Amino acid sequence: MQQALDFVAESDALAAILEDVAEADWTTATQFKGWTLNDVIVHLHFWNLAADKSLTDPEGFAADLARLLPAMQSGMRPVENAEIPLRGPALFEAWRAQYRDMGDRWSQVDPKTRLRWAGPEMSARSSISARQMETWAHGQEVFDILGKTRHNADRIQNIVYLGVNAFGWSHKVHGLPVPDNMPYLKLTAPSGAVWEFGTPQEDERIEGAAEEFAQVVTQVRNIADTDLQVTGEVAAGWMARAQCFAGPPETPPAPGTRHTRAAPA
Repeated sequence: MQQALDFVAESDALAAILEDVAEADWTTATQFKGWTLNDVIVHLHFWNLAADKSLTDPEGFAADLARLLPAMQSGMRPVENAEIPLRGPALFEAWRAQYRDMGDRWSQVDPKTRLRWAGPEMSARSSISARQMETWAHGQEVFDILGKTRHNADRIQNIVYLGVNAFGWSHKVHGLPVPDNMPYLKLTAPSGAVWEFGTPQEDERIEGAAEEFAQVVTQVRNIADTDLQVTGEVAAGWMARAQCFAGPPETPPAPGTRHTRAAPA
């Protein structure tokens, strides 16, 4: 399953910029809700472990959900922090060892295997793609705060697919009717390849870098901070509230609040 290898590659790209972070700097706050570097990796490690357990021990996973979901109604951060007590370099090493082990095993899994989850059950392919998406999305705040320029690869196509498939969800989660037709997308991949989705049309379309589309649907950038060309009322509304992740409706970051800061001298 190629998506499992993509998940590992995405995680490795994030690990590469965290490997040499000094222990004292793991408490650095990012531009995402003030989360620290510790918070980001605790979150990723917690849900990687959960996804892995949904495959290897579905009954144990169900028991964990029954135990933890009630407490999560008051917020995920306290639950995640209690379940993952490691911090700094020790947290980093545990996270890296686990995602590499997980990726190796998941690469041999039938992509259509059905798995339990906190929401509706999903396929193994969707589950591991969601893990890549979360790693990529939360990784952006790490790249931003460390002043690192991100060099994406075409594996972000998995995230683009999630964004396209969440067209309906991006409306439903806000209690809005789903438009009959999705706008036409013409996106340029990091390699220069062109990815197209939907029926070609001039009045409802989104065109530009696939990386920026992925940034908008994962809410790591406001549409105003991208060079995406958006035409049409449906397209503009979608990009204003796009959300490719589960949970309650989230408000995209305000313009100019999420950016890669200048690298330290």
